[in-house]
Amino acid sequence: MDLTELPGSLIAGLWRQPSARAALVTLGIITAMAIAGPPFLPDPAAQPDVVGQALLPPGAGHPFGTDQLSRDVLARVVGGARISLAVAGLAVLVSVTIGAGVGLVAGYLGGAVDAALMRLVEAALAIPRLFILLLLLAVWDHIPLAALILILGTTGWFGTSRLVRGEVLRLRHEAFVTGAEALGARRARVMFRHLLPNTTGPLLVAATLGVGDVILLEAGLSFLGLGIQPPRPSWGGMIFDAKAVLVTAPWTSIFPGLAILATVLAVNVLGDALSGAVDPRKS
Repeated sequence: MDLTELPGSLIAGLWRQPSARAALVTLGIITAMAIAGPPFLPDPAAQPDVVGQALLPPGAGHPFGTDQLSRDVLARVVGGARISLAVAGLAVLVSVTIGAGVGLVAGYLGGAVDAALMRLVEAALAIPRLFILLLLLAVWDHIPLAALILILGTTGWFGTSRLVRGEVLRLRHEAFVTGAEALGARRARVMFRHLLPNTTGPLLVAATLGVGDVILLEAGLSFLGLGIQPPRPSWGGMIFDAKAVLVTAPWTSIFPGLAILATVLAVNVLGDALSGAVDPRKS
């Protein structure tokens, strides 16, 4: 299926699948809350009454309760959704852009260029991504949000480059490519006008699954104190803050944990459905 020509058919096909429909609805609700929710909720950093309103259980005034600093947990979960989705989306955009470019050049040019780029990719893949992230983030006491996005993006493109390279190698000698070359099209035009659009399907699948990976990474790094820094709300940071009151006030960690679970599960289900939609052999 060519996603550049049949976006409506792709969405309709996904909507007919119960699991994909549930994933789309879940992601739609989470995204809508992240975008439209904050104006209607308390300030997630506000501490109105640390003595009198701390650790209130879920109720009418605070549907998700409050934490040990009297901050509204619902407001912080929604604020964390905004941060997590923005970080994941931008980081995946960076990684897909770099990976697509490297894979396209390696697959089309071949030879020494391909060998050099793929050896670089294989060397990077041999090192666990989390180790690279911990090594890079350890040099900052308080990492800026933009720097965190760039680090997550520039350490996540290696698998994408191999995926795009494989697609380009498969398409390299197709009639539409050889025809464009015979007509005198330049290499850049052949790569970006003819080859890149035909890798859109696998790229979309990789990007969708990559969002879930980045959300988990960001939550894990925030839990370790290396990701999103206070006072910005973060799902991982909320779980870290709740460790001291995990038994007496479990809602302080349950709700951010459920937010991570629901988002990552929905993204992965949607990615699997997309994989089958863009490659009928997997259906």
